[in-house]
Parts: sequence; structure tokens; C-alpha cells
Amino acid sequence: MIYFILFLKIAVEITILWWVIYAILLFIKGTRAAQLLKGLIVVVILFFAAERLGLTAVSWILTKVLAISVLAFLIIFQPEIRRALARIGQFGIFTAKEQIVDEIVKAVMWFAERKIGAIIAIEREVGLGSYIESGVQLDSKVNSELLTTLFSPSTPLHDGGVIIQLDRIAAAGCLFPLAQDSHVARHLGTRHRAAIGLAEETDAIVVVVSEETGAVSVGVRGKLTRDLSKDALTKVLTNLLYRQRQR
Repeated sequence: MIYFILFLKIAVEITILWWVIYAILLFIKGTRAAQLLKGLIVVVILFFAAERLGLTAVSWILTKVLAISVLAFLIIFQPEIRRALARIGQFGIFTAKEQIVDEIVKAVMWFAERKIGAIIAIEREVGLGSYIESGVQLDSKVNSELLTTLFSPSTPLHDGGVIIQLDRIAAAGCLFPLAQDSHVARHLGTRHRAAIGLAEETDAIVVVVSEETGAVSVGVRGKLTRDLSKDALTKVLTNLLYRQRQR
């Protein structure tokens, strides 16, 4: 019985540690933190190597570098840490509030009626940090008025994409990767190819409006569902985000 309890305790500890490490790696994937983490790992390896070889001076220098690196990490990545704590408070899951879906749908249908091109990415589990860094960071509440302003043809950010992270507009004017699949229809424009490309590389939900026809499409897992009505778009977004919350 004692051995069983001990085994159960070890199994629980390993599971918790595995989940924490996995969550950290998933969160920093595609962000500047990933490069910094690699650098810290290299410094740690050099530190232990210097300790084993008895290189006192090198060990002393690396000890100071490690201390400075930890402090620099906390200062440089304060926004990312704040978002991570927000996710922990929400059990690490994007909360699909009906109000957010309604605001997105309202803005998208406004674009569709006026044939204004737009592309909006909604982050789920895979971080979009590297794409956020390619644009102008906002950290604003999701509302249709701001979205319509960002994609107005007269604004400097209308050609890029908007990224929604948690319940905030994280950035605008972002650059998304274009689809590399040779089977993608040749008549699709740059926005649609960008929607498919981002959906191929991440699990984000990408809503795109055609500038030529005003048609509304949604890209998920590398697939593009086209010509969605207002009700269909609402249903798709609600189902995808609700299923994410349940999982």
C-alpha cells in the first residue's frame, strides 16, 4: 500500500510538471521568448561545463549573466507574462463570450456590405506572438467600431491583419504567411491565401472578407469555408470557440 501511494504521488508530480512545461513551451512558441529561452539553456549548459572543468572565473561570470538574464526576462517580457497569468486565471482557455462574437460578426458584415477587404485572426491554443510583433500592438477591447476603423481604406493599417487574443485586440497591420499548398485555387487573393496560410501553421480561426465580392470566409486548420451568411458566420465562430472552451 505504501509503495502504491508513493508511485501515485510520483505519477501526479510528473504529470503536473509535464503539463506546466508543455504549457510554457506552447505559450512561448513563435515569440521572442523562445529565442531567449534557447539562449538561457546554452548559458546554463556552459555554466555546468565550467563547474565540472573547474573554470572558476568563467563560472563566476556565467553566474552573473544568469542572474541578469532572469531579471531581463521579467522586464522585457512583462506583457507576455501578464497575458500568461490572465490565461491561468481563465484555466488557459479562450473564453468565447457571445459579445465578442457579436462584435466580430457585426464588423465583418459591415465590411461585406461595402466590399471592404479585411482579415481577422482569433488566437486559440497556439500563440500568435511572432505575428503580433509584425504589426502595431494595441491591446484594446474588441468592438466593431474599432475594427471598422482599422480596416477603413484610408487608414495605414488596413492592408494587414488584426489579431484577437483572449478578449482583446492585440495588434493590427500584422503580416500572415501565405498558403504554400499548390492545390489552393489560383483565383484566390492575397488575403484568402494569408488566411489559409495562418490556418495551416496555427490553430487560429481566421475570418476574411473579399474586397472584390464582399464574400465572407473562415479559415481553420488549413481549410477555407467560403460564402458564409451572417447566421452561418455566427454559428461557426460560436461552435469553434465553444468547443475550444469545453476541451
